[in-house]
Amino acid sequence: MGIFSTIKNAIFGDDKDDEAPTKTVGAPKSTGFNRGSSKAVSNVDVEAKLDNMDGADKLNWRTSIVDLMKLVDLDPSYENRKELANELGDNDYSGKAEENIWLHKQVMNRLAAAGGNVPASLRD
Repeated sequence: MGIFSTIKNAIFGDDKDDEAPTKTVGAPKSTGFNRGSSKAVSNVDVEAKLDNMDGADKLNWRTSIVDLMKLVDLDPSYENRKELANELGDNDYSGKAEENIWLHKQVMNRLAAAGGNVPASLRD
């Protein structure tokens, strides 16, 4: 499981289906709502879930990838942020402030794409 999956599971709950689609043979199940995706939309209020986590009031998780990772009990070390950046498409991550801002926005965008309700102020 990757760093992003760990963040997503900390917010959405453990999702065993994250790894299953690569092993699925045949057509995905159709529920009429998944539009070709094998993953169900969760409609999790990401902001509310994060706000209600222990320590949220002491961390700047809305703009800081380091604080977001701390909030979901992940080590925010450079190595883990670099791994997360690689997962999200930045293979030249060096830890600069601009890259960390980009990384935070990408995490929020991916949470929204996974079915999370993420306010526009937290996305691109």
